[in-house]
Amino acid sequence: MSWTADDVPDQRGRTVVVTGANSGLGLETTREIARNGATVLMATRSTERGEDAARDVREDVPDADLRVEECDLANLESVRSFADRLADEPIDVLINNAGVMAIPRSETDDGFEAQFGINHLGHVALTGLLLETLATDEGDPARVVTVSSGIHERGEIDFDDLQGEEAYDKWDAYAQSKLANVLFAYELERRFLTAGMNAESMAVHPGYANTQLQFRGPEQSGSRLRMAAMKLMNTVVAQSAEMGALPTLYAATAPGAEGGAYYGPGGLLYMRGAPERQASSDRSYDEETARRLWAVSEALTGVSYDLPEPKGEVSA
Repeated sequence: MSWTADDVPDQRGRTVVVTGANSGLGLETTREIARNGATVLMATRSTERGEDAARDVREDVPDADLRVEECDLANLESVRSFADRLADEPIDVLINNAGVMAIPRSETDDGFEAQFGINHLGHVALTGLLLETLATDEGDPARVVTVSSGIHERGEIDFDDLQGEEAYDKWDAYAQSKLANVLFAYELERRFLTAGMNAESMAVHPGYANTQLQFRGPEQSGSRLRMAAMKLMNTVVAQSAEMGALPTLYAATAPGAEGGAYYGPGGLLYMRGAPERQASSDRSYDEETARRLWAVSEALTGVSYDLPEPKGEVSA
């Protein structure tokens, strides 16, 4: 498959929510979906940066239909407020894209370890709160696309220390949060199937894309050496953010994209190239872990899904 942004189908009449839409993969995803006619709700922590990003998109796509909304995934009250404002708006696609990577240990406003709280719990809460707006009885199924990372293959869900309070390694915490993304995406698909809901859930990873995400860890830890190393890697190894956004765009828009799938770049070491369907880690297919994580995530966020638990073997 040599799918590119030129293959994004007509999106007129569709409404798409993109978290972290003000930079990197989220910005490029927003740009291409807006270019093809969708209304894009840009969910950003900072509305000021969101408006700057919207102006950037409009310079390229003058008729882009964009709306910037505050949604801070590190604050569940902000997530609830955002979802409340969208309560009467049918959503065709929700793209859970925002995230942080390999940062020194800190906590969200709700007391969660930041990487687990922002990358996973914030998106679990948002998806659950928007569930009714995603429900459609006819037409194309609504889609939930959750952006993970190839590093999820290193991840393990440490239920005894989910918040990294006893021991914390920034890369292990990041890998755990990205594995949680895939487990969540698959479990959501299983529950959609069990409920007979006209919706699909899938996970994607961007490979190694040149974005600002890589620099937040070195910036927060004050490491000039790591900052220089990241700049070198982004220049020599990484593909562009435009290419990194392709798996997300494919999952969100392509008629051939399938619920329960995992999409990523099919080129060198799965770090670059056109999107293709891939296998995720063995741990990501563990349904017992997924259901336990689901229950814990509902309890931590206080957001309960009105979806039945899969009974027996329900394959995503």
